[in-house]
Amino acid sequence: MSETIKTDCLIIGAGPVGLFAVFELGILGLDSHVVDNLDKIGGQCAELYPDKPIYDIPALPECTGLSLIENLQKQIKPFNTPFHLNERIDEIINTGDLWKLKTTGNKVFETPNIFIAGGVGSFEPRKPPIENVSKYENKGIQYSIPDKNFYKDKKIIIFGGGDSALDWTVELSKIASHVTLVHRRDEFKAANHTVNLMKQLVKEGQVDLITKNQISDVKGSDRVEKAIIKDNDGNEKIIDCDEILIFYGLKMELGPINDWGLNLNEKQIEVNTENFETNLSGVFAMGDISYYPGKLKLILSGFHEAALAAQKAFIRARPDETLTFRYTTSSSDIQKKLGVK
Repeated sequence: MSETIKTDCLIIGAGPVGLFAVFELGILGLDSHVVDNLDKIGGQCAELYPDKPIYDIPALPECTGLSLIENLQKQIKPFNTPFHLNERIDEIINTGDLWKLKTTGNKVFETPNIFIAGGVGSFEPRKPPIENVSKYENKGIQYSIPDKNFYKDKKIIIFGGGDSALDWTVELSKIASHVTLVHRRDEFKAANHTVNLMKQLVKEGQVDLITKNQISDVKGSDRVEKAIIKDNDGNEKIIDCDEILIFYGLKMELGPINDWGLNLNEKQIEVNTENFETNLSGVFAMGDISYYPGKLKLILSGFHEAALAAQKAFIRARPDETLTFRYTTSSSDIQKKLGVK
């Protein structure tokens, strides 16, 4: 068994709400560790829409998912918070006033506070039902786009009919040598504006559109070289390509959290709105995974939830100390923590 890591708060989820929770805890003088099952910081912002604009963050008329994450990381830099990526919580034990948690990487944490900021839980892409798909993952088959410039001057096939598929069809048509969009239906589940943009690109010859077809196989030596698609009558067609992007949506799972004894409302965790604590003392939920009447699944809502949860977390972590509310503009103590000179 690994040495136990003691911390004031263990945050599950390295998305924007989890990152802001680090900040709110940090200015109160609380340390934290962050665990996330993804291989990078940023949650859905980094995984699903790093280049898509966000318009409803206060004081930021427009920012991308990636730039938001980068700015949040700058904001928490003074706290030197450890991140444990590619890990998820595998076991949780209540030991009275403390929680003991074990990760899939065999790390053990002991803490009075758990912040569940895991978005909608662990998520993974829906994959096509073909035998050799795993052989070509990261060798031509991708389910997300961390860096769109990687696709410059390449022949791309995009599978899907939702917002992600059409957004990237439009965006990558500007830099790829050619884009083919394949969808199993004639209708698209995407914004009308984006559908119209895609159809205009088809008319202009910048995008090939193939409907009523699905991927049936992939060919290539070390990397993807060809995709085989099949229509409803079983007729096959071979398309040469450099890269394949599959946007069939995500499978959302709460995973082991399902077994913690938390009160759930479908796949969300019920909380009170005073401090966003769950029915388990010391376990808080914030962001999209939390539920209460009137809940809005917005990043800014999660920021508010994290701020209030941090206040209660301080009381649990420092029961013998008095919590004094301070403003960052006037508190020399907070400014010292942030390295302000």
